[in-house]
Amino acid sequence: MKTVDWYFDFISPYAYFGLPLLKGLPAEAEVRYQPILLAGLLNHWGQKGPAEIPPKRVWTYRACVWWAKQHGVPFKMPAAHPFNSLPYLRLCIAAGNTPAAIQTIFEALWTTGADPADPGTLAALVSRLDVPPERLAEAGVKEALRANTAEAVERGVFGVPTLFLQGQVFWGSDAVDFAAAFVANPQLFETGEFQRADTLPIGVARKV
Repeated sequence: MKTVDWYFDFISPYAYFGLPLLKGLPAEAEVRYQPILLAGLLNHWGQKGPAEIPPKRVWTYRACVWWAKQHGVPFKMPAAHPFNSLPYLRLCIAAGNTPAAIQTIFEALWTTGADPADPGTLAALVSRLDVPPERLAEAGVKEALRANTAEAVERGVFGVPTLFLQGQVFWGSDAVDFAAAFVANPQLFETGEFQRADTLPIGVARKV
């Protein structure tokens, strides 16, 4: 059995799109769902999120609306974005990280137009998932999220969603086919242009 870690944050519409696409992984792949805080990755790598660059923000939202329409996926932007995903990540952990709980949270945030900052949105999900509200503040839940995020950074994860398997990172909601090809041929990156790309020298570095 090949274990696959799927790192995600509810703040990402691409993670919402990517969840059902995991069905495209080989049948023998065992997916472990790993909620992480995207802000922690951005801080570590010194990146800005797509929504923090005004033109990219508009393009990203338009692209998400278009993609969802093209593929018949229910989709409605939340009342405000970016939003604080921390309580939803903790809720996910408190609910056991099950696919059903993850899907329920994603749908509440990305198909209803609700405001994630509204305490009522979180309270409704807490009730629906039958999680005692005090569980979200438990040290074990907080530590699990911190540990997941630290592990993701250590593994070279730089964005969400990301698949991690056999020491390799596959980023993006559209990376499932790429990951499946690697599972079928673990020597894939040791051949031809893949190998050359891995050792390509940097021609010029931008000053920051």
